[in-house]
Amino acid sequence: MQISTKFAIAAAIAAGLSSHSAMAQQTVTLMAYSGLFQERYTKAVVEPFMKANPGIKIEYFPMPNSAQMLGNLRAQKAAPQADVAIMDVSVSKAATDEKLLVKIDEKTSPNVADLFSAARIADVDGVAVTFDNLVMIYNSDIVKEAPTSWLDLADKKYAGKVAIPGMPDIQGLSLVLILEKARGGFNHLRSVDKGIAAMGEIAPNVQTWEPKPEVYPVIISGQAVIGAGWNARAQVNADSSNGKLKAVLPQEGSVFQINTINHVAGGPGKEATAKFIDYALSPEAQKAFTESMFYAPTNAKALISEAAIARTAVKSMDKVIPVDWIALAKVREPIMDQWRRKVIPLSR
Repeated sequence: MQISTKFAIAAAIAAGLSSHSAMAQQTVTLMAYSGLFQERYTKAVVEPFMKANPGIKIEYFPMPNSAQMLGNLRAQKAAPQADVAIMDVSVSKAATDEKLLVKIDEKTSPNVADLFSAARIADVDGVAVTFDNLVMIYNSDIVKEAPTSWLDLADKKYAGKVAIPGMPDIQGLSLVLILEKARGGFNHLRSVDKGIAAMGEIAPNVQTWEPKPEVYPVIISGQAVIGAGWNARAQVNADSSNGKLKAVLPQEGSVFQINTINHVAGGPGKEATAKFIDYALSPEAQKAFTESMFYAPTNAKALISEAAIARTAVKSMDKVIPVDWIALAKVREPIMDQWRRKVIPLSR
């Protein structure tokens, strides 16, 4: 009887400790891109963080694009469900203006001090967590000679075989900016007339401005044979297709796309949120994700392997056209209007 009483007490204590442990565990909800990004980011960053911090659980809430993330944050402003959001810098600016975010700086995240200057954007509460760049992609089984110019997309031999994610997708906008510079434009905040005209030359060859589920499988399958896409995803798809899909950086150059990591104001994760954000910006997390998915790192102290860094735009910085995405957001609608009037009508 005495023994069973001791067992009962021990069991009660164990149950109490277990209950206390469960109560002590904190959950951080991460809202970020779905698909390939979710798969690679979970393995490279989320899982190592949870292993090192067993008291914190990261729940990944996938969404297809930044615009939907912003809509979600707006809808939940009174009672946010997310703690962290990874999204495009221009959307992060909108969320900042609407006071949906908490400022990330050296006080909240020591690793911010080691970020490249381009990772800290004026008037944006988030900071850059990845850099990516636009590349030309093609099916190497069909396109035998690697293209060298973005203007090759206008070649008649590609009639009906071009796939480009068009505006309002930022990839379509990025290509307009690149072509504006290629045709002698000098200030895309004032005019993109030359870029729009160049897109008008490409438009008759375009099979689709809305490749589904995204542009990479469309080109791998041969439905289209050439187009534009983001370098990081292109590199992964090049591997998974055994080189059938190839990516090149044309002679006219490219532009950076910036994904920011953002601390959601009023999120339930509290101090655990700041801890995860700091880890995501750390050299080890940046190294792991760059080597997994070939996004260029934003932490200057991240020691990336030569093989991985060679597959990012880091080695071709002289070909990266500077873009102030925040200033550009103010003229995005007029550019979109030109796209509707002068590019889409010329499509097949």
